[in-house]
Amino acid sequence: MRIKALANHWEKQAKATLTSEEYSFRLPLEDAAKIAALAEMYPKRTKNEILGELVSAALEELETNFPYIQGSRVTEHDEMGDPIYEDIGPTPRFLDLCKKYHSVIKKEQKAANS
Repeated sequence: MRIKALANHWEKQAKATLTSEEYSFRLPLEDAAKIAALAEMYPKRTKNEILGELVSAALEELETNFPYIQGSRVTEHDEMGDPIYEDIGPTPRFLDLCKKYHSVIKKEQKAANS
């Protein structure tokens, strides 16, 4: 979800699947004031929900803004028949690591619930 879409999302009360692990961190004063302001503007959202959704949106935006670095291997062809080259930038590694940790976290949660 894009950062721009968060306010609309908060209005609709959508919920995501959450991990059992909690994250704790301190914020700069200015950021804490912004979170408090958002919590007052959107009273159906807790500060923790707002923070979680902001982190999620920022991670999604980061992923879409990783630089594409063209490799030498053609992975497929587009609808015009032009070659599409592999991405050797950070995106493929990030996606592979995301899959790895998604699986690890899911197994940990399953084990904790057993």
